[in-house]
Amino acid sequence: MNPLMLRQLWSSIENSQVNILLSLDDTSLIQWLIKQFKQEQSLNQDETNMIDNYLRTKLSLIRDIAQERIGTESMG
Repeated sequence: MNPLMLRQLWSSIENSQVNILLSLDDTSLIQWLIKQFKQEQSLNQDETNMIDNYLRTKLSLIRDIAQERIGTESMG
């Protein structure tokens, strides 16, 4: 995955609604994130598989960031 694609993926994650990031099960969340990302960028099957694998390794981080956003939003 090239650096630009990686930045775009994380931007898409950061722009996602917190309740979606926290409420979906792992498989559904990965599918949802890939679907959102595909709306911004065309992906071939290899890229889709690579993003799927990458997201699987980052699910805890994604959920931690979403949880942190809830705390930040409630304070501000």
